[in-house]
Amino acid sequence: MPSSSNSQLGLISVLVAGGFLSLAGFALGTESHRDDLKKSDLDRVMEIISPATEFDKAEPYERMSAGATTSLKAPSRDAFSQHSANLKFSGQEKFKLGNGLFRKLWVSSPSSTQASDGLGPLFNARSCQRCHLKDGRGHPPEHAQDPATSMFLRLSVPPRTVAEKAALEDGSLSLITEPTYGQQLQDFSLPEIKAEGRMVIAYEEEEVELEGGEKVFLRHPTYSVEDLGYGPMAEDVMLSPRVAPQMIGLGLLGAIHPADILANADPADENEDGISGKVSWVGAKSDPTRTIGRFGWKASTPSVLLQSAGAFAGDIGISSDLAPRHWGDCTENQPSCLDLPSGVQERLGKTEAPSPVLELVAFYSDNLAVPVRRNVDDPNVLNGKRLFYEIGCANCHRPKYVTSRDTEQEELRFQLIWPYTDMLLHDMGEGLADNRPVGSATGREWRTAPLWGIGLTKEVSGHTYFLHDGRARNLKEAIVWHGGEAEAAQQAFISLPANDREDLIQFLESL
Repeated sequence: MPSSSNSQLGLISVLVAGGFLSLAGFALGTESHRDDLKKSDLDRVMEIISPATEFDKAEPYERMSAGATTSLKAPSRDAFSQHSANLKFSGQEKFKLGNGLFRKLWVSSPSSTQASDGLGPLFNARSCQRCHLKDGRGHPPEHAQDPATSMFLRLSVPPRTVAEKAALEDGSLSLITEPTYGQQLQDFSLPEIKAEGRMVIAYEEEEVELEGGEKVFLRHPTYSVEDLGYGPMAEDVMLSPRVAPQMIGLGLLGAIHPADILANADPADENEDGISGKVSWVGAKSDPTRTIGRFGWKASTPSVLLQSAGAFAGDIGISSDLAPRHWGDCTENQPSCLDLPSGVQERLGKTEAPSPVLELVAFYSDNLAVPVRRNVDDPNVLNGKRLFYEIGCANCHRPKYVTSRDTEQEELRFQLIWPYTDMLLHDMGEGLADNRPVGSATGREWRTAPLWGIGLTKEVSGHTYFLHDGRARNLKEAIVWHGGEAEAAQQAFISLPANDREDLIQFLESL
């Protein structure tokens, strides 16, 4: 296995030119119509990303989960905080500047710092790092005194007019915000005003028995809000919890060619396999520039740049050129919030985080490296991988792609990556439903979460809480929570002999 990042840059050209692989089958649902490749190159790439058919050894370059960008550093708490291994010196400089801004603590206006002005007035955290600690996964509060900094509630209401309903159906509007509290509940505020409220979680446990007598206990959460600071919420408000997702590999997910995502989609389940993944579209159906949503739990954002702008405004209350909301998520029904000064410094720009700030944070986020795989040749891991394919997990958690040659950033181009996602929306059943539609996603649908790096969650984040709201306390619970289109795979997992279940978990922990 070559160890230098430079040797990895030629990986795909070697495979394409040399006829290195001869795998049967084609992983995607229909033929991919990539416009970045010649026909001969496309045929070979399709071979490369075909599903595995042999499980007695690791596939070529499987250890390098993110191609030449893969971090080869030994696992540690900083495993998710390394830059793409093939970044040039200038890119490393941008990454470090972005890291500084990602960690930056914003303060209220006016202040002597000026360049850090603009916090709030309502907010969930004072910095990006406060939610994405160590660039890892957030978690629900573990006890009454544990703040929910890395978790919050999204808010919206059903359409109330013909025009609102039409806009939602057309896609020109993704949701209707709660009239007083906006798009999310902010549990912190500047001293001059009240916070919006406090999220309350209550759990009930359900016992599920697995083959062989093993039991798991699923936590069914119920969400509510107490200590409302601005009067009652709408009676028909829809609440949806979110934990901060891990940050690795985002630029590579953005570099997956749109044709490969479209090729996996089967919204009408025409092949009758029970899986009907659909694309999340951002923009009106009539808009020729509408694009594929890739990021967020419901794939409602098309780029890391836009995701970063939304987080600045919604989570911290910081405006940017792409989200020029100087008062964050404050609404017209919160006049005391809107009366406070903004942090705009005209000499620096027209927003609190002018474009250089936002772009550097997005560059940092795009280039957080995926750690190198562990134990890829371990017999138990290989057996777990076989089972992952056989029981149907790989039908949605698609293992691999070759990124687009047309991607703007050179280091992310034409890389063989193993994210284990199809980037599509799937109905995950009533148990995981939040009953809150967003854009293309219904209240039962979620984007297939990438699995790379999942085995280092404990190392990096100090916990093993999974799913969109952290209800699963380990990987086994997370699998058993799967329903809807994933119910067949869930039932197959439950029915596996205990040693096979453990092997499948070991495979996931190796990612």
